[in-house]
Amino acid sequence: MTSAHSDTDVLVIGAGVAGLACARDLAAAGLGVRVLEASDAVGGRMRTDRVEGFLVDRGFQVFNTSYPQVRRRLALRALRLRPFTPGVLIHTGRGRLRFSDPTRRPRSLPDLLPGRLAGPRDLLALSALSARDALSPAGRLKRATDRTTRDALRAAGCTDGFVELFFRPFLSGVFLEDDLETSARVFHLVWRSMLRGTLCLPAGGIGAVPRALAEGLPEGTVRLGAAVERLTSDGVVLSGGREVPARAVVVATGPGAARALLPGLDVPDSRMVTTYYHVAARTPLGEPTLLVDSLRRLLNTCVLSDAAPEYAPDGHALVATSVLGADTEGRATAVRTALADVYGTDTAGWDLLTVRTVPEALPVMRPPQPLTRTARVAPGRYVCGDHRATGSVQGALASGARAARTVLHDLTP
Repeated sequence: MTSAHSDTDVLVIGAGVAGLACARDLAAAGLGVRVLEASDAVGGRMRTDRVEGFLVDRGFQVFNTSYPQVRRRLALRALRLRPFTPGVLIHTGRGRLRFSDPTRRPRSLPDLLPGRLAGPRDLLALSALSARDALSPAGRLKRATDRTTRDALRAAGCTDGFVELFFRPFLSGVFLEDDLETSARVFHLVWRSMLRGTLCLPAGGIGAVPRALAEGLPEGTVRLGAAVERLTSDGVVLSGGREVPARAVVVATGPGAARALLPGLDVPDSRMVTTYYHVAARTPLGEPTLLVDSLRRLLNTCVLSDAAPEYAPDGHALVATSVLGADTEGRATAVRTALADVYGTDTAGWDLLTVRTVPEALPVMRPPQPLTRTARVAPGRYVCGDHRATGSVQGALASGARAARTVLHDLTP
């Protein structure tokens, strides 16, 4: 075996946002860093493909501007962010209901009148919950007693009917689970971020986010097509047999690959999601708003090109629809049928552009959910990723930053 990059202090395995954040912090501190990425581009799960002239993210994702790590690391203006409506549409058996943030869209206030979306008790409970989460320091929410999201909503005074109508279908798409079993601490932090930030799409697709992170690294730091076979006492061995030495190795892959490289590593289970991308001749909605289904036939759907016109060529509309689990036989037909009902239009003429299934889309976050996990797993061996924190871009970036701090503590006087 031959060696390379003998001046490398740290090898980072994986060029997702956690690995890129870690590498940037280490490089900024003066260490020699190499990022080894098995695929042909950076991003991990945050990748965007071009398919027949359309931008297709690897699973429907949104970008939240309120995350502290995002605001610290990225020039938001350069991403050319296209905002979604601050709210959600809910398809019900009695028609379509709208939930909006009246502090941002005052004209939506009539939608929250008692009897439309909810009764006075639920509106009061929702207002108190939102005010508390929006105004509370994040540290206070992190220290709160943990329980399920469903229990937290009941404790806040929300009736079961309102939870089933609004929170359950909406949060199913956020946490990729259908029973509101996610940690309440995670829910409150996510709800806080939504109230304080704006949900957007970069004009160049969600993959523009990791590309921007990678551009901040010294030239030549990232090596693509470099699959790591195993770790050694001196570094790593690539799949072709080449050994790359380093003083420390940070595993910044998904949970499954991390466990394979670090036997015995405790990783959470993962949620799987599948997104169907349909092309229509015209938009079935006409606004950049997320649409959920109270019957829960799908997690959510939206017209991506209504939010970011760059996602589709002129004269076409791109619709993204996500469901839990895999793309099983007959599921595409069921999704098309549900979309006809949800959008109130004939979908027979819609073309199925492509399907994207993400096996490790989010970690399972049942209570008690640790909001951070240690980065150091052995001398010279470290790990980061959203499975070491919370399932979000903030969690991934913060985990990468934490790993970098631990490495710097160990390698520098």
